[in-house]
Parts: sequence; structure tokens; C-alpha cells
Amino acid sequence: MHFSLPYTAATDRGHPHTISLKLRDINQLFNSMDPSPFIEKDLDDDAEEFIVSWAQEFSAKAPVKLRIYLDRWPAEDPKELIRTAIHNHFAHRAKITDLEFKRLLRQGRTSLFIGLLFLAACLILSKMLLGREAGTWAAIVRESLTIAGWVAMWRPMQIYLYDWWPLLRRSRIYAKLSHMPVEFFPKGKS
Repeated sequence: MHFSLPYTAATDRGHPHTISLKLRDINQLFNSMDPSPFIEKDLDDDAEEFIVSWAQEFSAKAPVKLRIYLDRWPAEDPKELIRTAIHNHFAHRAKITDLEFKRLLRQGRTSLFIGLLFLAACLILSKMLLGREAGTWAAIVRESLTIAGWVAMWRPMQIYLYDWWPLLRRSRIYAKLSHMPVEFFPKGKS
């Protein structure tokens, strides 16, 4: 079930980075297909994407606050349960992203080891087979082996130069969101 929620981001005095969610009822905030107990429920994908995308807009060190406006309030006061569920959700996301980061670095080490071995094998093969051979075909084979060896280094270089930092940033954002203040208001109040 896909629906759009009227989300906004706003600022208030003393807390410049406030993310506001305007909801009909609290069920819009959570994934309706998640059978977990309330405190362990996943956030709705749209709600999570909205919160995370706004948090990414702000400086990594800037504090963020979530403000939830509800049209219909449940009979029992759910504030603390909802606050805990939101914090648990983002703490879980931070943990999973940390595991992805560690897995990526492990893959980088393995790729680097394989790439270096293949590069060394290509360069050694080039020297052994072609040595000081002259001629067009010898030059083509020599250059092809050298290029193939360096192409094998592409993946570890990509991991160590580019792939790790978005995961680290996302993990830090999730960790920050797992501790953000969460406020509740009836719709129309601020």
C-alpha cells in the first residue's frame, strides 16, 4: 500500500532543525505489514525516507528534532511507546549499516588481495612470455596484460576511494536519529 503523507520540515527557536510529520493517525507512521510488537515495529518506508532525507540535508553534527502532528489521538497516551519505537528503529538501522560497512571493508580487503595477485601475475607473465620481444603483437599482448592487471584493481580502488564513506555517513545519521527528541502535537498546534 503506497500513500503520500503531508510531511514538512521547519525551524523553531532553539532547535533550528525540526522535521514535522502531519498524520491522520499514528498507524501512518508504522509499516502496517510488520507483525512485530509495537516497540519493535518498522517505520513506514515513506516516513523513514522523508525523515532520513531531511536529516541528510543538515550538517552531520547539527541536532535534529522530530515533531509529529496527529489528527486523531489514540485513547491511551502512546507518546513514550512511539518515541521508543522510533529510536529503536533508527538504532537498528544504524547497527545494520555498521555491519554493511564492515562487510564492505572485508570485501575490499579480499578484492585488494585478489587484484594485487592478478596484477602481479599479469606483469610477471608479460615479462616471462614476452621479455624483450619487439614488434606490434608483442606490444599489444604486453599492454593487454598490463591493462587487465590494473582493471582487476578497479573494484578494490572503488571500495576504498568511494564506496565506504556514504555508508559511514548513513550510519552516523541513523545513530543521530536514534537519539533525536520526538514531540507530539494535535494538528494545528505548534
